Amino acid sequence: MTDKNKILDRVSSPQSLRELGDAELKQLAAEIRQQIIDVVSTRGGHLASNLGIAELTIALHSVFDFARDRLLWDVGHQCYAHKILTGRGGRFHTLRQSGGLSGFPAPSESDYDLFATGHAGTAISTAVGLAWADQALGRDNKVVAVVGDASIVNGVSLEGINNAALLRRQFLIVLNDNSMAIDRTHGAMARALDRIRMTPTYTGLRQSAENILHHLPLGQEISEAIKSIKAGLKASIHGGQIFEGLGFEYFGPIDGHNIHELIRVLTRLADIPRPVLLHVHTEKGRGCQYAVEDPCRFHSPSAWTIHGEKPVFPARERPSWTQVFGQALAELGGEDQRVVAITAAMSDGTGLKAFREQFPDRYLDVGISESHAVAMAGGLAKAGLRPVVAVYSTFLQRGMDQVFQEACLQKLPVVLCMDRSGLVGSDGAVHHGFMDIAYLRPLPGIVLMAPADAAEMKAALRLALSLDAPAALRYPRDEVPDDIPGDCPPFELGISRVLREGRDGTFLCYGVMVEPALAAADKLAEEGLQVAVVNARFAKPLDAAQISRRIASSKPVVVVEDHVVAGGFGSAVLELAAQRGLDAAKVQLLGLPDRFIPHASRAEQLLEAQLDVGHLVAAMKAMMPVARTRQGKAFPS
Repeated sequence: MTDKNKILDRVSSPQSLRELGDAELKQLAAEIRQQIIDVVSTRGGHLASNLGIAELTIALHSVFDFARDRLLWDVGHQCYAHKILTGRGGRFHTLRQSGGLSGFPAPSESDYDLFATGHAGTAISTAVGLAWADQALGRDNKVVAVVGDASIVNGVSLEGINNAALLRRQFLIVLNDNSMAIDRTHGAMARALDRIRMTPTYTGLRQSAENILHHLPLGQEISEAIKSIKAGLKASIHGGQIFEGLGFEYFGPIDGHNIHELIRVLTRLADIPRPVLLHVHTEKGRGCQYAVEDPCRFHSPSAWTIHGEKPVFPARERPSWTQVFGQALAELGGEDQRVVAITAAMSDGTGLKAFREQFPDRYLDVGISESHAVAMAGGLAKAGLRPVVAVYSTFLQRGMDQVFQEACLQKLPVVLCMDRSGLVGSDGAVHHGFMDIAYLRPLPGIVLMAPADAAEMKAALRLALSLDAPAALRYPRDEVPDDIPGDCPPFELGISRVLREGRDGTFLCYGVMVEPALAAADKLAEEGLQVAVVNARFAKPLDAAQISRRIASSKPVVVVEDHVVAGGFGSAVLELAAQRGLDAAKVQLLGLPDRFIPHASRAEQLLEAQLDVGHLVAAMKAMMPVARTRQGKAFPS
């Protein structure tokens, strides 16, 4: 046992919590926080949200037996304390590393994790499904869903609440309210929760009154009579009782850092045979002053060190794609007053900080509501503006129907800027943006682009904002590569960019795969092979003339993309070849495999997917017949 973790070292499983007193549980929360800070400061990860939920996690595991009961985490990135308490504390130092613990719930790690989750709004619906099934199968286990105040407004959450109200059994939603999503929460629900937090607790008033009445003559009769005015009292205190109006019994708000009170309340609520919502107020970043002061920056920070009690992040050699996009949008927004930026609770994460500060009247944060963001963009475009929806590729999936119905079907100039496209690194499979080309490319009229460097980002965005049609740009979570040599020509619809010529074959690349292709071409040149590199720029419309000419040459064409092969850029190339009657026997498609790639560094993931320089070299050489160089060395040519 160490002094640093004198309580934590005694907790081998959630059952151990029941042997601890209040003071020890409070100390345990502090030790868990410190372990999270120690690991995240060296590995990166989700910090502030996990620091804010330590006591609630301890209380939940103290009251319920989640070896048989059901615990669902919405989004899932706030599961660190849960992992530590469920037998994974000894491996917590491997968080988000290749072969280590995932930063999200992972059933492959533990039976305590029911779903691999990384998207908001799903916990209530999956919990409803579990509750119905358990009841139908004669089980009496409890069901708990932990949902944040940003996720509760998500459309899927509200659909789940609507259906959950029909349950006739125990069902508990814990609303973890820290006034934050990744950024500050916005909208009517956020304001309503603010009002609730600032009012006296209805539940507390009711319990206090009942305790007093039961000690007075006729107290029981008076208590029963008071129930007839309960609805009016609740309305005056809580402004309409949102959740009870939706069919839930509402309790709270209570202090999410008071373990004794949390355990007391959860114990009382655990056996109520109908849907209940417990409103818990927590502080994001609790126990770490710099995370409390800047919870946005410390939502999901990279590794840092402490100098003079202040966190210091290592300087980047190159700016990130996110930063380059944000700067380009701010500059173009200054040129065109019609440009409006939209985020779904991801202002900093998508690079909109500069635009927000320069043009606050043209910046809209809709909360975790991607479907609404895209549909609203359709309305903005219809009215004559140029909306830009900045969103992670994985989250745009949630707004796919609106891209179809409210943008493409209407032929409106909505611009979709998809950050975190391709492989995302340590966040793993729940956040990979591996299929946006496949689900967007079939939509009539949409334009799909991918820049290869910083200059191309601005050029692509400029073209997108000039089109009278929907357009989408994709780019990864990574540093921007060195600029491609030479001037960056403007983006012209459906025109590629030849970066180097070569007689022996062609790398046909989409977006960020240009960088490893150029490096692979350099290595092949050292062996006497001259391989062209074509930056496709567009997945739709294709540069049909350029691509057809390369395929018709009968020289190898290796198509490279950081996207799943099925339905991707390479598929579009083969479709073009089939339409034109071209022999595609010399075309090789390189892309992401048909499996989920786990968390690791992005470089490690690209290596696993065989999209690194070495594999590109090998793929090109494998397409060539064996010959001999002038130096007498055997090589495929």
